Amino acid sequence: MEKAFKNEIKSQFPYLCSTRLLLAVSGGVDSVVLVHLCHSAKLDFALAHCNFNLRDEESDADEDFVTDLAKELKVKLFVENFDTEQYAKDIGLSIQMAARDLRYEWFDELRIKHQFDYTLTAHHANDSLETFFINLLRGAGLEGLSGINADSNKIIRPLLNFSRKEIEVYARDNNIAWREDSTNASTKYLRNKIRHEIVPIFEELNPQFLETFLKTQSHLKENEELVEDYMSLLYPKIIGKTKYGYSLDINYLKKVPNTSAILYQLLKSFGFTEWNDVYNLLDAQPGKMVFSTSHRLIKDREYLLLTEIDKTENKTYKIAKNEDFAMLPMGTFSFSRVKEITEKTSNCIYVDPEKLDYPLTVRKWQEGDIFYPFGMKGKKKLSDFFKDKKLSLPEKENSWLLCSGEKIVWVINQRADRRFSITSPDQKIIKITFSL
Repeated sequence: MEKAFKNEIKSQFPYLCSTRLLLAVSGGVDSVVLVHLCHSAKLDFALAHCNFNLRDEESDADEDFVTDLAKELKVKLFVENFDTEQYAKDIGLSIQMAARDLRYEWFDELRIKHQFDYTLTAHHANDSLETFFINLLRGAGLEGLSGINADSNKIIRPLLNFSRKEIEVYARDNNIAWREDSTNASTKYLRNKIRHEIVPIFEELNPQFLETFLKTQSHLKENEELVEDYMSLLYPKIIGKTKYGYSLDINYLKKVPNTSAILYQLLKSFGFTEWNDVYNLLDAQPGKMVFSTSHRLIKDREYLLLTEIDKTENKTYKIAKNEDFAMLPMGTFSFSRVKEITEKTSNCIYVDPEKLDYPLTVRKWQEGDIFYPFGMKGKKKLSDFFKDKKLSLPEKENSWLLCSGEKIVWVINQRADRRFSITSPDQKIIKITFSL
């Protein structure tokens, strides 16, 4: 296995030979063997061990074991203790998912802080098999069935082509000690249930099941790459960048084969789960929406508009008197006294300072807002003003107002209110400019 591992590094991960590596070590046979193989290959690495405090004295014994291993090999060791149960309770995750989040967040922090190039984990072929079954049970798409990535987001998994059996045989043949996690025998965890009860049935039917599975998964990976290539051709024809997100061309979507599958590929990373509702948006009335936890998809005439869910909807910001600049989340306001009106652009207005009541406020528009548009007679509802301008829903929702008391001074970057305009050439003038 040692020779095969070195060949794997040389052929698949040659860059590891000239980089600083952080090895994740639990104390189990997989990670301990990875440490010894990396040491044999003369790679430059340090160790990182997570104590999740889930197995009392057993967890502490794992930490002691890894500490001794680091001393034996004369490599640096990082150790972190986590209150995993409390974190899982606070976040609302399972213990396993909480431990995973804590582990990878800490690895990333270590890598950046101590300037490691990559983090190595000891995932192997059996892990990939078990993950396949887990994702199959959850109804995953092609990407969830095509295996654990060997190289993703600075995480390298160089043992994915080796089986658990090969790893254990190598450890025994080389008298390598390791720690056995007592929870690995428990079938209360889904992964363990698959390992101990499901996989043996397939192995009984086909003694070479793991090898057969890896071939199948390789084909799935190739198909996934083919889909990605196809999507890269379709993407610029369907997707457009907008000021507040993205637009999807409905007419083009309806022309391509397998429209629902195309929509899934385009939107899968935005957290949507109700895919029938997403597909039905194509023929829905304008204004119909579908939400994920972070985004929403809106039917708007000939397009589907993808935007992030707005978290500033009810916030109001104040600008005190005599401020020359006000830096706010939506942009920066500058106030300057001028003698005359010069440039006329959408991002600046000229107002009579005597008519302003401070502090000025900046807020989103609300249903029922009324203003007196500069250059027009009478008053107008903002909703009608937006309708006349044919603004999309995201454009309406991202319209900010500069207000003096209850009065609108400026529908920012769109139209000033004439009640604050300059009426005679000898008046004092304040120029208000807005920039992103």
